[in-house]
Amino acid sequence: MKKQYLLLLIALIAFCGFFMFYGDGGKPATAPVAVADTIVIYDGLFAEMNIIHYVVKELVEAETSLKVEIRDEMAPVNLFNELTRGGSDLMNSYDGTLLTTFLLLDPSDVPEGVTLYDFANAKGKEMKGVMHLGKLGINNTYAIAVPQEIAEKHGLETISDLAKVSEQFTFGAEHDFFTEAGMAKFNPFSQFYGLKFKDVRQIDINLKYSAIKSGNIDVTVVYSTDGLNREANLKVLADDRNYFPEYNGALLVRTDFFDKYKAAAPDLDKTFAKLDNIFTDEDMIDLTYEVDINNRTPQAVAKEYLQKKGLIK
Repeated sequence: MKKQYLLLLIALIAFCGFFMFYGDGGKPATAPVAVADTIVIYDGLFAEMNIIHYVVKELVEAETSLKVEIRDEMAPVNLFNELTRGGSDLMNSYDGTLLTTFLLLDPSDVPEGVTLYDFANAKGKEMKGVMHLGKLGINNTYAIAVPQEIAEKHGLETISDLAKVSEQFTFGAEHDFFTEAGMAKFNPFSQFYGLKFKDVRQIDINLKYSAIKSGNIDVTVVYSTDGLNREANLKVLADDRNYFPEYNGALLVRTDFFDKYKAAAPDLDKTFAKLDNIFTDEDMIDLTYEVDINNRTPQAVAKEYLQKKGLIK
């Protein structure tokens, strides 16, 4: 009797296995394919990147069923590495950064008649499987700045003007500006303009503006759309010999980004197209000022800006 029960149990297990494998149509059953429903973004170290990432979150969640998860802040190179290995889906970037820092190419590599943006995008697809979406409307390039009183005293309007008196001043900037990753760094820049400072100091990026306001440094490198420039009463000098490349802001994604989310959000490309040229440089200065100086959260500033633009309620 026990043997009969055992044989019956084996037969039942075999039947269940057959049904699970073939389903009820005589063909092998397939497991349901998981639909990607969450866009993962690691945040940047600067207010501008924080604001743009939250603009993405607010707009995507308002227009689609997708969720956007913004995770811990990372340095730009780490953000790029995380994106290319598939650990995240999107990051704010700049065409000049993609070209010089991430792809280790030079503006001189851009063929005549081709924009830096288009060349960087083509090389990004070819070399790393990434692409920029539409330009956001901002050109957040490197800029050289001095306190207004120094500019007025010495008649400084351009970086070439600064070169004539640079031996009187101390230059200070964050550690990243002194690395060798790309041409937009201190050594090639200072050689190009013939800058010979009295002293050169590497300082923590969080201490840079307090250092220049206190007089510990006289000249620094800034980003042209940073609201802190206004708060510190800095004069941004014209790059009269056009050394620094353009840094047009754009969202950077892997080339399979829209395919990944097609099932959950088939019109996602149309949602992102609404961000094309959404900002101006002056807009971004105002927005970063709200975060860095008025201590508002990037999410609140981003949401308010989208409401002002009529893109969300």
